[in-house]
Parts: sequence; C-alpha cells; structure tokens
Amino acid sequence: MLLSLLLIWVLGVSFFSVASPQGEIPSSQTSSPRTGAQSPGPPIVQVVLREDLNKKILIALIVSSTLLCVTLVLLLYLFLWRYRYIKNSFTGINPNHHPDSVKSSVSTKPTDSVTKGTIPVFEYQLLETATNKFSESNVLSRGSRGCLYRACLDEKSSVTVKKLDDGGGDTDIEKQFENEVEWLCKIKHQNIVSMLGFGVYRQTRCIVYEMMHNGSLECQLHGPSQGSGLTWQLRMKIAVDIARGLEYLHEHCHPPVVHRDLKSSNILLDSHFNAKISDFGYATVLMTESKKLKLNGTLGNRASECLLLDGKVTDKNDVYSFGVILLELLLGKREVEKPSAEAESIVSWVPKLSDRANLPNILDPAIKGSMDLKHLYQVAAVAVLCVQEEPSYRPLITDVLHSLIPLLPLELGGSLRIL
Repeated sequence: MLLSLLLIWVLGVSFFSVASPQGEIPSSQTSSPRTGAQSPGPPIVQVVLREDLNKKILIALIVSSTLLCVTLVLLLYLFLWRYRYIKNSFTGINPNHHPDSVKSSVSTKPTDSVTKGTIPVFEYQLLETATNKFSESNVLSRGSRGCLYRACLDEKSSVTVKKLDDGGGDTDIEKQFENEVEWLCKIKHQNIVSMLGFGVYRQTRCIVYEMMHNGSLECQLHGPSQGSGLTWQLRMKIAVDIARGLEYLHEHCHPPVVHRDLKSSNILLDSHFNAKISDFGYATVLMTESKKLKLNGTLGNRASECLLLDGKVTDKNDVYSFGVILLELLLGKREVEKPSAEAESIVSWVPKLSDRANLPNILDPAIKGSMDLKHLYQVAAVAVLCVQEEPSYRPLITDVLHSLIPLLPLELGGSLRIL
C-alpha cells in the first residue's frame, strides 16, 4: 500500500513538473500588441521550448517506468516470501484432533538442541503423564525400535506417542529420530501418518503422531486377535491404502522418496482401519548411483539386493516389502516364522501360491471362504510379482495400485460395484 501511494505521488510530481513549462511564456511574447511593441521573438525560440518539453516528458516516463518495475518486483518478492512463510509455518496438526488444545499443551521452548522449525516440542513430563508413565495398559503395539502408546493430552485430545528405545546414546537411534522428524515435516498425505510434534529428554526420544486407535497392522494380524478383526475387504482396503502412500512417495515427491523399512509393524491403523505408513527413520531419496548405506529392515521384508553393501536404493526395494505385507494379509503368517532353529521367510510360500487348487487351503483361517476366488487369484499373482528376486521383474507401485483398486468396493475407496 505504501509503495502504491509513493508511486502515485511520484507520477503526480512528474506530471506537474512537465506541465509547468507550458504555462511559461517568454517576456518577448507577453508584451501586449496595444503597446506597439515589435513582433515576438524569432521562431527558433519556440522550437527550443518544445524540445525542452519533450525531454522532460521523456525523463518523467523513464523515471515512472523504472519505479513501476521496481514496485512490481518488490510486490512479487513479498508475495513469494509470504507464501513460503505460510507453507513453512504449517505444524501438521490434524484439525480432527482439536489443534487448539494440542497447541496449548506444547512448550514453545525446545527441550534440547534438536528443533525442527515450527513443529511443536512436547515436554517429556506432559507425555509421561498422558501415557500414565508409559504403562503397559497404554501400549498400542510394539516395534523393532520402540513402542506405540495411547496418550490423552486432555479430555478432548488423544494422540499416539512413539517412544524410541533408549539405546544408551546410540548415534544410530539419534540419526533415525532426526531423519523421521525431518521427513514427516515435509510429507503430507492421507496414507502417511501425520506428526504433531516430538519430545526429547536426555537419551529418550518421542514422536507424537495423530491418534491411531487400532495400532499397527502387525499387532492386528499376529496379536491376541490373530487377524479375526480384519475381513477380506478390510485387508484389501489396507493394501490399497499402503499402495497409495507408496505411490505418493515414489511418483509425487520430487525427488522420489524410498521408505526402505516398510513392514507390517510400521503400518498404523486408525479407528476406521485407514492404513498409514510410519517410521521414516531409514527413508532416503531415490538414488541413481550406488551408495553405501546402513543395512536396515529384517530378513523377511528386505529384498536380496539390499543385502549388498554396494546395492542401489530404488523404488523396487519398497515394492518387494509391499509384496511381503500382501503375503502376510493373505496367509496370516509373520514375515519370518521361527518353528525351529532356522528362520523361515514368508517368501518361501510363494511357489504354493501358484497352485490355484490348493491356494484357498493355505489362506489365513480368519478369511477362508470369504472372497471371490477370481479376486484371490489376482491378489496372489500381484504378491508373487512384487517379491520377484530380480528387481526389474517387479511392477511399479502405480501398476500394483491399479490392479488392486478394482477389487475394493466403492464405499471403501475402490471401484468395485457390489450388486
């Protein structure tokens, strides 16, 4: 507004400064004819005045144009600055979880040197109280690097708190924590868990997620309920949700992001069994060249090329892990079973999936006989393709998603019409 007023003032001054010479008349021209004075000065005087007027007009136009350009550049800069400020100030708090009450519980002072822009920092004492001192009764699920706890910040606000294992000052745990916080600050998608903040107390690291009432997929499949709460349609919905989250990471992030540790314990479920990918401690950008990275994951969910120290990190690594989760949803088995001293990967069951006659007999008992066999064969075929030993034989996650959506009813986010 001030710049606009300044511009108008400058234009006005320029106008009057240009207009003033038109009112000036040489003394030789002001003499009245009645006095009998001689005729006005020679014509050359008039020409000089016009040339002077043209020069002033030109100068005024140049000055005004320059000021206009500067004003436009400044306005563009202010607009871009405002846009970045609004974008970076987004804290990721889900409006469905009463952000006002969440914000009121957040300390504005960081509890450690770890700070991530405007992401809220929760006091450890608050999280400890909200989880009843991280009691067993508040555990939603357990993972390889910590536990998920149900936490009540107040009467209206419930959140999920992931408490990372202490690790005795392990730098790897610290790096995973910082990596996950950094990625979840950037990534926003309906099938990727939302981070509300974090807390740091001595060697303890906590990350606060949106409330995920049903814990992890691993807990639902292999916990006390043994998958009884997951119908065939819910399992297909979970598979589609995971595929959508991966498609966002692989196709819509620039540069593409590879999760590198996708497994059932890192898939969280909300109250409506919407699946969301979590645990981005090992996530990295897609690499076109080989680079040595720390090995991650477990025997069951890790592709063979990930075992190579000079192996490439590609989106096909995540596709393999997705195939393992799909096998878990079909067979109800863990990614690695330990019936004896030698661990057995769930991928060893792949040859049995090719036998259509016997396939219904090896399914998870909780879903036997509850699906269209044509749909079962198609899902089994997708799972087999995803866990191919050769990465180039595995499909893109976009192709996987397009194969699964027609098997999911419309009301669950698919395209299948049930008559």
